[in-house]
Amino acid sequence: MADGRALTYAQVNAKAAALAAALAELGIGAGDRIAIVMPNWPEWVISLLAASKLGATVVPVNPRLSYHELKYQLRHAEVSVVVALERHHGVDYLQMFEDMIAELPDLLYLITVGGEELWYDDRIFQFEDLVSSGAGRGIPAVDIDDAQDLALMYTSGTMGKPKGVRLSHRAIVETAQHTGELLEMEPADRVLAAVPFFTLFGLGVLIETLAAGATLVLQDEFDAVRAVALLQQERVTVMHGVPTMYQLIMRAPSFDAAAFPRLRTGIVAGAVSEELVRRIRRWCNVQLSYGLTETGPTMTMTRFGDPAEKRLTTVGRALPGVEIKAVDVVTGALHGPEAVGELAVRGPNVMQGYVRMPTETARSFSPEGFFLTGDLGIIDEEGYVRIVGRRRETIVRGGFRIYPREVEDQLRAHPAVDDVCVIGIPHDILGELVCACVVPVEGAVITGGELKAFARDTVAEYKFPDLVRFFDAFPMTGSGKVRRRELERMVALDHTAMSSAN
Repeated sequence: MADGRALTYAQVNAKAAALAAALAELGIGAGDRIAIVMPNWPEWVISLLAASKLGATVVPVNPRLSYHELKYQLRHAEVSVVVALERHHGVDYLQMFEDMIAELPDLLYLITVGGEELWYDDRIFQFEDLVSSGAGRGIPAVDIDDAQDLALMYTSGTMGKPKGVRLSHRAIVETAQHTGELLEMEPADRVLAAVPFFTLFGLGVLIETLAAGATLVLQDEFDAVRAVALLQQERVTVMHGVPTMYQLIMRAPSFDAAAFPRLRTGIVAGAVSEELVRRIRRWCNVQLSYGLTETGPTMTMTRFGDPAEKRLTTVGRALPGVEIKAVDVVTGALHGPEAVGELAVRGPNVMQGYVRMPTETARSFSPEGFFLTGDLGIIDEEGYVRIVGRRRETIVRGGFRIYPREVEDQLRAHPAVDDVCVIGIPHDILGELVCACVVPVEGAVITGGELKAFARDTVAEYKFPDLVRFFDAFPMTGSGKVRRRELERMVALDHTAMSSAN
């Protein structure tokens, strides 16, 4: 369901088969890469299924990318077909692709979604025209192995230039099925799909819902007020999101926890404080999960039957068939339980590798074949995982190692703090200073001195924030993660300017 349009499984399958037949007639088949550049529209679902029927690989792309970012991903992925929206948020994508197409030597066809009268040549087609032309035609028989690539996903680029992650049919579909089973999903469920499909989290929501035979309620782009209305009007029973989405929903003027009694569960993915989990569970009994683009995405997840304390303070245990270990960051040896180490994962959910980056791929795996996540965590005796922070984000101040997540969780407990991101700022003597970047609660009055005093009561002395900087909002990736490097650059420049002025 989307904006009043309702499609049955049979109708979606028929459209996908027709699109696949039309693409096959154009010579598109197994191994080709099809980019999808649009919000969460029904055409996204149809395009995914059509590509799957042909044995092609989908390349989900954020439609908000700039011209150069978009060109980079399409060229790097060697995309043969682009299925794209025509206009959105004032952007003329038709004109953008007209300007770009000469610089994409592998691009054969552009398929546009919209109602405009187009100029026609032998490389540009309208989506509905292709679906109509393929109706009733057969699809070439394709032997699809579950180890073949289903998707080429680009990382959100919080720590550098995005990398293309190759994920097999089994990695994505099996992970989605396990996730749905742990959420006890069934055909009667109605799932709000507000997480963008161009993220692996969003793609997993889509496939998990299809695997359960449930109803998918599409929100083309997340908007808190509209999400509240959809939860109520569409009698949604399952909702997934990142912490920011849940926070915005609860801050919406129309939010009323009693307004959607059918809403039973969902997933919160990403760094989330215990207090936020408690607030969400007053109206939706969510599970916590942990994962990366490279891992399908879900590695661990809490369950309904877990002890209350484990459901609150950990990201749960590994999914069936998935192994999680902690690796000593100095020696590289696999740790025993209860020790902080870099989390490493092995299983069918793990990526095939980074496209066109064999050296980076090899560097990302341990000798035992575990993918090294870059995240620091502790695995207890029962297999429950607690995330400490990113290995690359670790701050070393005066010889002491500080994990930002630990300080962030403490500062979030302050009633005037809406969100916080702790980063390291270079310092000549100490190596790094601890800087707390804070988004205050709307209307709150808070000073840096007050937050520092609050920290003294909650964390060890060497972890105190040396600096506090306030923001209206953090720079974010399309998947809802803070762009830490951008934040670090902003604060470092500001700190350098202030130091020079003094």
